[in-house]
Amino acid sequence: MNSPFRSLEELVTRRQQWRKQGLTVVFTNGAFDLVHAGHVSYLQAARALGDLLIVGLNSDASVRGYKGPTRPIVPELQRGIVLAGLRSVDYVTLFDSLTAEPLVSALQPDVYVKGGDYAHPEQASNGKELPEAKIVLAYGGQVELIQYQAGLSTSNLIAKIRSE
Repeated sequence: MNSPFRSLEELVTRRQQWRKQGLTVVFTNGAFDLVHAGHVSYLQAARALGDLLIVGLNSDASVRGYKGPTRPIVPELQRGIVLAGLRSVDYVTLFDSLTAEPLVSALQPDVYVKGGDYAHPEQASNGKELPEAKIVLAYGGQVELIQYQAGLSTSNLIAKIRSE
């Protein structure tokens, strides 16, 4: 199997070219374990915000670090292949850290996107903290939250499978 992943170094080089061309680069990140309709809708909405969508995919070790020892269900290579095969996704890069802060710092996307279950840094919210947003706002980028689709989550899917 060919790797679906692009190195951060390659993407940083391309990012410089895209900036010169005036292209709007959108970035999002996550585990994308057991990709479902909610993920697909989310990625389509993210891609609609710019000219290119880069997805930072948490490595298996990274996912275990914040989801626990039973996750991910699907290994990183397979998750990457699925993401790279989606029409809305232009590039996929793998990362080992618990947050995507190093990727956001290096790529400086024009738009950083996360789901609506996260807190926007400029608004009062009960959502999860978004540490990458501080970096994006510091260089003048935009942070966008895509509306969360209730009931469409990998955790719910896993719970359903385990109960049957």
